[in-house]
Amino acid sequence: MPSVCFYFQVHQPFRLRNYSFFDIGRSHYYEDDTKNREIMDKVSEKCYLPTNRKMLDLIRRHNGNFRISYSISGTALEQFALYRPDVLQSFIDLANTGCVEFLSETYSHSLSFIYSKPEFVRQVQKHSEVIKKYFGQEPKVFRNTELIYNNELASFIEGMGYKGIICEGVDRLLNGRTPNFIYRPVNNINVKLLLKNHRLSDDIAFRFSDKNWKEWPLTVDKFKNWVFDIAGNGETINLFMDYETFGEHQWESTGIFNFLDHLPGEILSHPDFNFKTPSEVIDAYPARDVYDAHNFTSWADTERDLSAWLSNSMQHESAKRIFSIESDIKSCNDPELLNVWERLQTSDHFYYMCTKFWSDGDVHKYFSPYDSPYEAYMYFMNSFSDLECILKNKLKKTKVKQKPKAPQEEPSVLAAVLES
Repeated sequence: MPSVCFYFQVHQPFRLRNYSFFDIGRSHYYEDDTKNREIMDKVSEKCYLPTNRKMLDLIRRHNGNFRISYSISGTALEQFALYRPDVLQSFIDLANTGCVEFLSETYSHSLSFIYSKPEFVRQVQKHSEVIKKYFGQEPKVFRNTELIYNNELASFIEGMGYKGIICEGVDRLLNGRTPNFIYRPVNNINVKLLLKNHRLSDDIAFRFSDKNWKEWPLTVDKFKNWVFDIAGNGETINLFMDYETFGEHQWESTGIFNFLDHLPGEILSHPDFNFKTPSEVIDAYPARDVYDAHNFTSWADTERDLSAWLSNSMQHESAKRIFSIESDIKSCNDPELLNVWERLQTSDHFYYMCTKFWSDGDVHKYFSPYDSPYEAYMYFMNSFSDLECILKNKLKKTKVKQKPKAPQEEPSVLAAVLES
């Protein structure tokens, strides 16, 4: 009985303001609160609230047989709490159905696994705590930032106690095999891998409203038949996508909500198909083959690698610099300073610096709040320079406080006589 596994990424970064060179040393606040609130309000009205209402209705309408999962970054949860508590409550309402699984990830949607394993562990643990706080779940399945994955990550995540990892089904690694089975990493690691079916996922996420696509318009009947064609050649059809697909990337006028409204019922009309969360898929099916990812992969751009964040000198320098101050930041034991540093790790900052062209470049431009990648780099590095100055001053003061006092000498006999 093949299962459809829906996973949605929910993420919003704290975007940086136009922080100039002349702000360094004068203003120590780097974020664009107006822009962040504006984008959160827009996406909440167009996507989060209407889509959450639709998901709740579908779960109830199908008596809990429609099941879904989310990975919500810590920075998104913070912005829900700050700007849109109604959105946060709508996710809590979904959690209360018992039909929704919340996955684990890095708190600030960071590249920490690449640069610092201790920081990676800290952020994953912090994220798990906030998921338990809001949704009452302890995540058992891990989803790294933008599905960044390799063999080393699999081993590390298994050591942290997780039973599964969400990752991209990269064609060059599958080498003709289907992503529609559970895989396992190399070296007989027990953690299971759920691979994204990028063709079917992207048919919804990217091609749904593309009138130049030969399959446009995408109807529920057409899509369900593609899913049903997998029967006999797969056990899990993993449809992984940004949640903003619904209403934000694909506007309501495209018919995306109508498509979503009818799809679960049509899938469930087939007696051999069902919906499962990632944990349920892992519990239901064995791993059928090995997925060997020696180099890092991701779900971004046509290359499915790290080039969306680390393909030019600006990106490499800024990422390296922010992680270079880790030990000094943590030695200060200052939660506010740690929080500022953590937010500057968010992968979106490096994504905005990407200088790719053609179709991938258009996608980067769509998401960026800046006029160019060079602006993104400049504002980031100016913010970093100011943070570095604050850190140096704080460390200097700490050293002064910790400097041992010179031992006082015992008064001499002559001095005692003279005093008397």
